Amino acid sequence: MSDNTITRRGALKVIAGSAALGAAASCTPDELARSTESAHETLSGFDPLPPANPRAAGTLTDPDMLAPVVPWEMVLTDEEMRQVAALADVIIPADERSPAASAVGVPDYINEFVSAPAHKEHLTRLRGGLAWLNRTARERFGATDFPALTTAQQQEICDEICFEPDTPDALKPQARFFDGFRDWVSTGFWTTQEGMRDLGYMGNVPLPSFDGPPPEVLEQLGLAGEDLG
Repeated sequence: MSDNTITRRGALKVIAGSAALGAAASCTPDELARSTESAHETLSGFDPLPPANPRAAGTLTDPDMLAPVVPWEMVLTDEEMRQVAALADVIIPADERSPAASAVGVPDYINEFVSAPAHKEHLTRLRGGLAWLNRTARERFGATDFPALTTAQQQEICDEICFEPDTPDALKPQARFFDGFRDWVSTGFWTTQEGMRDLGYMGNVPLPSFDGPPPEVLEQLGLAGEDLG
């Protein structure tokens, strides 16, 4: 976390990039070709109308991604959300490239994740980790809680648990908490528009060399003759 080492944002981007490259490298040329052919066949028969299956509205195990609904209540308190935001901003602070994690809704993403009925163990670990951070802030610096610390003080505490192999045995559980929390923050941040711009990811955007969708696709979608500019 010191100035002469790789930044948090840079390290997390390397991790995210490595995961993507690993997934691509696991496919053989034949597998990639079959995957492309399968995708082409699927898209060629695309029907924009929803199927008659009543389960198409979405379930807990098969959600409707076009009209997402969170079917559970958010469980984190306002005070816990303040603590989550403070720790998230230690991991991805604002800089000249993009805003801090808390500014793009990362705490809300974490709240939704740990509030899911299937994620009770994650909620327990999160609350235990936050309690440890607050207790350490009080014992070491006399602060009311972790968010009340200066950025340097917050980083000092996090430095002790940010890399499990170098963490003392007594702090291994805290290191595992921090590792999981860092994954949530990076996932939440780099799936936002601001995060994707920070990565330099172009995404699904029109390019000068693209002449637009084929007329038969526009007709099937009911968009023939529409100005899509």
